[in-house]
Amino acid sequence: MKLSVIKLDGGAAGDVELSDAVFGISDIRGDLLARYVNWQLAKRRAGTHKVQTRNENSRTGKKMYKQKGTGGARHGSRRAPQFVGGSRAFGPVVRDHGFSLPKKVRALALRHALSAKAKAGDLVVVDALTVKDAKTAALRETFGKLGWTRTLIIAGPEVDVNFGLAARNIPMVDVLPNAGLNVYDILRADKLVLSKSAVEAIEATYADYKPSRREQAQKEAA
Repeated sequence: MKLSVIKLDGGAAGDVELSDAVFGISDIRGDLLARYVNWQLAKRRAGTHKVQTRNENSRTGKKMYKQKGTGGARHGSRRAPQFVGGSRAFGPVVRDHGFSLPKKVRALALRHALSAKAKAGDLVVVDALTVKDAKTAALRETFGKLGWTRTLIIAGPEVDVNFGLAARNIPMVDVLPNAGLNVYDILRADKLVLSKSAVEAIEATYADYKPSRREQAQKEAA
């Protein structure tokens, strides 16, 4: 598929040919996107929640009352969960919430997320993402003219220093290098902006995609 390339000032900068294997998938699979997002958010969880167990509670370990003759139930410690000030039974402990997701599934989900943006017309390719001065007000005005509000910008192998400084204080605008590309940020952004160098890097990494039998059959049927 072919897409027009613009400059940061809004001017035209030619066209770019995008790989159909990365940006041209027509049957977007929501199940893949959901699996990736769940995997990504699970990895982000700190997992530092913790409650005191019975051996960590500072209450006395002395037997509450004699074993027999009271007419009540037998108890040996006030640290038991049923008493006020006691420990919590089966409470949360420090753990890792992450789980594994196959590399091929992650790569396929990223292709579907990129194709979803291209299919919706929310993909923009920019010739270069550089500015002369790190002025937030000027860059905000530029974004306003381009209609970029809730936007994810993938700037290339490295983010231009002045561009990154100018954009970091603009609300709902995220600027990342190629290595930061992920499905969650793509889906929650209204616009996905890629530099030409970012497009080249993405296609070099993901263009070797081989369609599944289901996708091949749908393509032949169409």
